[in-house]
Order: sequence, then structure tokens, then C-alpha cells
Amino acid sequence: MKKIALLWKVVRDDLRVLLYALRHPDRPRWLMPATALVALYAIDPFNVAVPFVGIVDDGVLVPLALHLIVRCLPIQLQRLRRL
Repeated sequence: MKKIALLWKVVRDDLRVLLYALRHPDRPRWLMPATALVALYAIDPFNVAVPFVGIVDDGVLVPLALHLIVRCLPIQLQRLRRL
């Protein structure tokens, strides 16, 4: 249960940084398309066809993709994480 709580904390922090970066005028050009692709992957119709596989898949790959996106952001956009 502690691992799930830790994962939730990391995902929540990554989402806060990502939302800050999306609203920032100096965001990289690749940020919007990358975020849109992760969102489309998260709502993929395959999740409806095979529910268990879709839930497990989204529970692992989507947080990993979000974390990778945040780690690739410039340092000045990651500063929210340290606040």
C-alpha cells in the first residue's frame, strides 16, 4: 500500500509540474503534442475491450510517460517540483 501511495504522490507532483509548464509561455514546442498523445493513450478504446489489461497498462505506462515528459522539461519549468 505504501508503494501505491508513493506512486500517487509522484504522479500528482508530475501533473502539477506539467500543468504549470503547459500554461507557461516558454514551454517547449513538443510539450503539447506529447501531452495529447499520453492523454489519447490513456483513453484508448482498447481499455474498454479488455478492461483488466487496460487498467494495468494505464496504471504503469501513463505515469511513466508523464514522469518522462516532466524530466525532459527545461529546469526553469521544473522549478515547481522544488517549491
